[in-house]
Amino acid sequence: MTEPDLGIDRALALLDWGATGWGDEIVLGTLVTIALALSALPLGLVLGLAAAIARRSSYTIISDLSISFTTVFRALPELLTVFLIFYGGQALLSKVSELTGLGYIELSPFLAGMIALGLVFAAFASEVFTSAFTAIPAGQRESAMALGLSPAKSFWLVVAPQLLRHALPGLSNLWLILLKDTSLISVIALNDLMRVSRVAASSESSPVFFYLIALLIYLGLSMLSSIGIGKTRSWAERGLEAGR
Repeated sequence: MTEPDLGIDRALALLDWGATGWGDEIVLGTLVTIALALSALPLGLVLGLAAAIARRSSYTIISDLSISFTTVFRALPELLTVFLIFYGGQALLSKVSELTGLGYIELSPFLAGMIALGLVFAAFASEVFTSAFTAIPAGQRESAMALGLSPAKSFWLVVAPQLLRHALPGLSNLWLILLKDTSLISVIALNDLMRVSRVAASSESSPVFFYLIALLIYLGLSMLSSIGIGKTRSWAERGLEAGR
């Protein structure tokens, strides 16, 4: 079936707000996409940093577990990870409810998507953090310890600011990838931007139009992210030139 020609009036009607158009659904889908990415980001950052720290552990079993985690989730296709978390998590919750006598517990597509994307982000972020750790001279930590700082204070006051500066370029790229990967969650019936666009394209027989709208929105989100990333990098590198 060929797509009908769209004039300005028809295009505006398709993007109308309310029951006659898809404008409100597209906006809500965009908000779901943003919320999903912002929810998966802190999870991925925390797990990624923890995995990088564990990888540097003197205990072989902890280091090996960290390496295994990053290897598995970097190797798995993101879509397969989404399916495993969604269907596997639902099976686990059903088993728990059966054993405990609790009522039926349903794993929402949003939560499953957040966990899946967070794990994938963490696997790649751990490599970024590991490289950032190696870029920090060992003398920095030794000097902090010599000044009497505890290991925790040495990390937060000396290591963490430098770690952020070295890791930020890699983490910025991972954020843009995460933003695009949210579209994968539409396959488990989350009403994000991609799923709304697909439903609208099918209902109105206008796939090019609605996918073009989705393209422009994703492009806009990426551009806004790039502006935010630039400001964050400027903040992280403040005073760096003066200190050289």
